[in-house]
Amino acid sequence: MPDYHDDLRLAHVLADVADAATMERFKAIDLKVETKPDMTPVTEADRAAEELVRGALQRARPRDAVLGEEFGNQGQGPRRWIIDPIDGTKNYVRGVPVWATLISLFVQGPGGDKGVVGLVSAPALGRRWWASLGSGAYTGRSLSSATRLHVSGVAKLGDASFAYSSLSGWEEQGRLDGFLDLTRACWRTRGYGDFWPYMMVAEGSVDMCAEPELSLWDMAAPSVVVTEAGGRFTSLEGEPGPGGGNAAASNGLLHEELLGYLGRGR
Repeated sequence: MPDYHDDLRLAHVLADVADAATMERFKAIDLKVETKPDMTPVTEADRAAEELVRGALQRARPRDAVLGEEFGNQGQGPRRWIIDPIDGTKNYVRGVPVWATLISLFVQGPGGDKGVVGLVSAPALGRRWWASLGSGAYTGRSLSSATRLHVSGVAKLGDASFAYSSLSGWEEQGRLDGFLDLTRACWRTRGYGDFWPYMMVAEGSVDMCAEPELSLWDMAAPSVVVTEAGGRFTSLEGEPGPGGGNAAASNGLLHEELLGYLGRGR
């Protein structure tokens, strides 16, 4: 199996660059916020962070392609970095500390793109999570000061904690009944939202989470961390990986039940 340690080290450098840019403008009185065509907010910090990461990648990995939320696709080739400069922009603009920069590397193979590096950095929370293919998932301040992650061993839905983002998306997609049935069947539900529930699945503090509509950059990095922590990450239809337009993540033991409640075929 190829060694992606150098790419993981680079991902940490990229996250350090992004963290400095985003924290500098977090809670700034004069923060500039615009509305994109899809009616979601974007700030000057989103764009600045992505530009800095792209610049660093151009210097360090000039042959690699890049996909970012704010500036789209750049370059071609078997290796592609996927960036979400601020996942949780609505939190960012309101001063809520639950937001993160998501950085991942996907490599083309016989079965399609495969996530080989994933990093989630939440500087306002003082937290960072990362993983590389075949090397496990970790959290900590740095590569040299880290704790290995593993999903929970909860095997019964009645003992499980389920995390979600909001109710509106489930209703819009006609999945609200299944969603509500799932919340009634679980021991505990909480609306943490964005990247955080996926990291808690990887840590074993939450057993399942799901979202009805997402973009690739929202899911790419979390999918690598969850799977390397021993969990499963699929679409609501059960398609492995982050390419299905929505997400279901779990400790693996509960995954089929999760899909049974939330999948379209229910």
